[in-house]
Formats: sequence, structure tokens, C-alpha cells
Amino acid sequence: MTDENTDRPVRVPDLEVNEVADGLVVYQASPERVHHLNNTAAFVFELSTGERTTEEIAEEMRRAFRLNDPPLEAVVACVRRLRENRLLL
Repeated sequence: MTDENTDRPVRVPDLEVNEVADGLVVYQASPERVHHLNNTAAFVFELSTGERTTEEIAEEMRRAFRLNDPPLEAVVACVRRLRENRLLL
């Protein structure tokens, strides 16, 4: 079983990603779906390159949003949801 804190999420290939004012719109060919990611989900999605762990993504979010603590639980939950929607591996 993978430790969700040290997991290195990566985007599914062949997604069409477009930036919008309040996040991202992601077009998925198979299954054919359109996803609208809010700014928080978009931040996690954009940093999911396979190079960073979920802990590192949470730390990047802490710095970017000037939070007191890294939002690790929120990032883990977001990664889990993006995987359920077949946007991350």
C-alpha cells in the first residue's frame, strides 16, 4: 500500500487543459468528460508532475497561500478525488 504522504501523483496523459479565471477546465477524451477545477484543485493538479510528493505539494501550497501549516490532509483528499475522476495516476 502506498503512503499517501510520500506518494508522487502525476497527471494522466492526453488531457486538454485550459486556464479560466477561477481555475482550470480539463477535457478528457476517454471517458468523455469535462472537469472544472477550482483554484485549489488546479494548484494541486498543476504540481502533480510526478516530481513532488503530496507532502511537498502541501508545503508549496502553504508558501503560496501564506498558511501557517501545510494543508496536507486537504492535498491528500484532493489527490484522491482527482484520481477517482481519472485525472491523476
